[in-house]
Amino acid sequence: MRYLTFALGKGRLARQTLEIFEKIGITCREINDKDTRKLVFENEELKLRFFLAKGPDVPTYVEYGAADIGVVGKDTILEEARNIYEVLDLGFGKCRMCVCGPADAEELLRHHERIRVATKYPRIAKDYFYNKKRQTVEIIKLNGSIELAPIVGLSEVIVDIVETGSTLRENGLAVLEEVCPLSARMVVNQVSMKMENERIARLIVELKKNV
Repeated sequence: MRYLTFALGKGRLARQTLEIFEKIGITCREINDKDTRKLVFENEELKLRFFLAKGPDVPTYVEYGAADIGVVGKDTILEEARNIYEVLDLGFGKCRMCVCGPADAEELLRHHERIRVATKYPRIAKDYFYNKKRQTVEIIKLNGSIELAPIVGLSEVIVDIVETGSTLRENGLAVLEEVCPLSARMVVNQVSMKMENERIARLIVELKKNV
């Protein structure tokens, strides 16, 4: 039996994924060792292999077959747009992708005016404004604190992930429109889904009972 390989998004996402896996009897002690320098971790008994990757890289590893299965946020799946199967909402890491800005920007959105939108997620923003709202906008890609953009006049609004909204409120911004709900999702390589269908389907069934 060949190894099934999992790519997990680093940080809280990986920790919460491993907690769910433990509930269905999948454990990997090595991966919890904070001092280890290993990059790939194995459960020899169950023929499972795990590695941690930056969130945006997880769909790439899965699409190209370096990993059979990945766990990553829905925002990353939408932004990366890889040829992979999304098979399960794991139910944690819940938040929202939203259009945010000062209160006076609401009028600009309502009247479909041409505005500038700052975001870490240009593909998601473009799809929302161009395909759903039919509004022409200029999208500005940023990597840092997106909330800064409307405050200093770089953009009228932003598209960003909102959990509690406290950072927005502290900076005089608010959620103006919701783009989509987000959470952690399991994705599968298209070839693996065919070749290892029985094992993967069994895993999905077991996880569904615990999410």
